[in-house]
Amino acid sequence: MADENIIDGKAFAETLRGRIGDAVTSLKNDHALTPGLAVVLVGEDPASQVYVRNKGKQTIACGMESFEHRLPDSTTQAALLELIAQLNADDSVHGILVQLPLPDHIEEQAVIDAVDPEKDVDGFHVINTGRLATGAAAMVPCTPLGCLMMLQDRLGDLSGLEAVIVGRSNIVGKPMAALLISANCTVTVAHSRTRDLPAVCRRADILVAAVGRPEMIRGDWIKPGATVIDVGINRVPAAEEGKMRLVGDVAFEEAAAVASAITPVPGGVGPMTIAVLLRNTVIAACRQAGIAEPTL
Repeated sequence: MADENIIDGKAFAETLRGRIGDAVTSLKNDHALTPGLAVVLVGEDPASQVYVRNKGKQTIACGMESFEHRLPDSTTQAALLELIAQLNADDSVHGILVQLPLPDHIEEQAVIDAVDPEKDVDGFHVINTGRLATGAAAMVPCTPLGCLMMLQDRLGDLSGLEAVIVGRSNIVGKPMAALLISANCTVTVAHSRTRDLPAVCRRADILVAAVGRPEMIRGDWIKPGATVIDVGINRVPAAEEGKMRLVGDVAFEEAAAVASAITPVPGGVGPMTIAVLLRNTVIAACRQAGIAEPTL
């Protein structure tokens, strides 16, 4: 497959961060406003620690304020909710992200519900999911919005295209469907229990894979010329003993031979998630200050 058919999420994210940095500079100069992002990490999950560290670095690199709260695994739900209440009331904090997963003794939904919807830069609060579903202005989950941005950059107007999403999670599948419906696609949400899933996938002009199963979607499931967005990040054994490698939900080499465009794993959707988080923080800061939102 030619390199131009690879959708380079790393490069796209870098360009987006550049626009975010310019917008932050303008907000500082014109409105004395510095967007602030608070990230809360409970426990010692290694992957979460890496994500939080990267978010902090990129937040600062874009000229924003970064507030990190690292709490021990023994933190009670009441203590976490108290911290969220403090962040909700802090005018220097425009976005709040509680890193998931949380320890088993903390109810995730109660924590998500406690975040002020206007500061919910993850877009997980029921008010934001409701706004998104009804076409109102909302904080939109970062990964689906990043996928939509890459699709529109590659394809332009998406009107009339048939889109199939494999996966129905609240984090990716459902909000992705809402975004594609708003973009005038004809949308099917499929999943592991869909009858004749390969045939459903073959209908898709746009195929979004977010099912969490390594290389589940094979090349002969892809409609020739389709655009494939692979959201999956799965660790599988590498050829070298004791090593692991990352693969998506799509069998990349097989699919790349058929698709007109495809995101790789790694380097596709992943880099966009943090970039869109920063974008959402800027948008949240503007809305809270009553300032016109920049186009990002």
